[in-house]
Amino acid sequence: MAEVTLKSVDKVYAGGVKAVSDFNMEIRDGEFVVLVGPSGCGKSTTLRMVAGLEEITAGTVAIGGRVVNDVPPKDRDIAMVFQNYALYPHMSVYENMAFGLKLRRFPKKEIDTRIQEAARILGLQDLLERRPKALSGGQRQRVAVGRAIVRKPAVFLFDEPLSNLDAKLRVQMRVEISRLHSTIGSTMIYVTHDQVEAMTMGERIVVMKDGFIQQIADPLTLYDFPVNRFVAGFIGTPPMNFFEGTIKARGAALTFEGPGGMSLALTEKQRAGLAPYRDKPVALGLRPEDIGSPAAERIADAPRIRALVDVVEPMGAESYIYHKLGAATFVSRVDAHQRLKEGQGVEPAVFMDKAHFFDPANDARIG
Repeated sequence: MAEVTLKSVDKVYAGGVKAVSDFNMEIRDGEFVVLVGPSGCGKSTTLRMVAGLEEITAGTVAIGGRVVNDVPPKDRDIAMVFQNYALYPHMSVYENMAFGLKLRRFPKKEIDTRIQEAARILGLQDLLERRPKALSGGQRQRVAVGRAIVRKPAVFLFDEPLSNLDAKLRVQMRVEISRLHSTIGSTMIYVTHDQVEAMTMGERIVVMKDGFIQQIADPLTLYDFPVNRFVAGFIGTPPMNFFEGTIKARGAALTFEGPGGMSLALTEKQRAGLAPYRDKPVALGLRPEDIGSPAAERIADAPRIRALVDVVEPMGAESYIYHKLGAATFVSRVDAHQRLKEGQGVEPAVFMDKAHFFDPANDARIG
């Protein structure tokens, strides 16, 4: 059993600096959970408290049903993979992977069996005699993961392990770590500031800001139903567009009146939820793929935004179009074959049924 439970966990540093506040979560046995957020949000501190590398100020951490607040890291049955690999340069790959097992006085035959199994899983069979300086960044990171695997811990902890890799290697290692989880089925807690890593790897994602949990959900729920403006803007590439405006009545209908003469009719479902905000300020959130996409353009009566093309970024199969709308700007994600030029006047269609609305008073999602 390798559930990890955090109850009302706080971390306060000297001087009263609160890094983590009231963290509550139950991580299921065999689950892959990702902690994500901007620098300084408390995600690495939370991971280090689970590992025992940071003292807990308040609350409890339990692993496999056992409270480990006062248990040393070596006795918590966890293995941690760091950002900087932490390999011994004078040892071979085999020796690096064997080192922790030798300290625990494992029999030589058991050590060799575990190393060969980990090497097979990670594709390191031909690298066991090399030293770290003869390895690429991706190979070093696989060795670091292999050193954790041979321990056969109850829980794997990953602290931004891909930050030092180039873009291509990061994609490759994302796939390898996800495949590893599918193969061994262990509980994994993974920390990153990269929301793409979080969305592609996590079964559940914990979005953090300023030491507080903002939302815990699976990737699609986070994307489609963010609980507040921070989560909505943090998850997604390019980020969600936000427009400040007001809900106005147009006869029996309600519209969102925004910058640059923007006037977008609300759907029937939105009218019911936003009726209390009539003549009040709200923030409208639209994801780039919900503005000007081929699917939106095919809707005959779709509301439109009149704007000017500012910058076109070709991305291959698609393009990011940055628009000017009065003093405001926004970005849309469209098919690359739409031949748009800078300075061109456009009227992209909008998927209003995909729109999000937020209360400016507290940034909570209201529709």
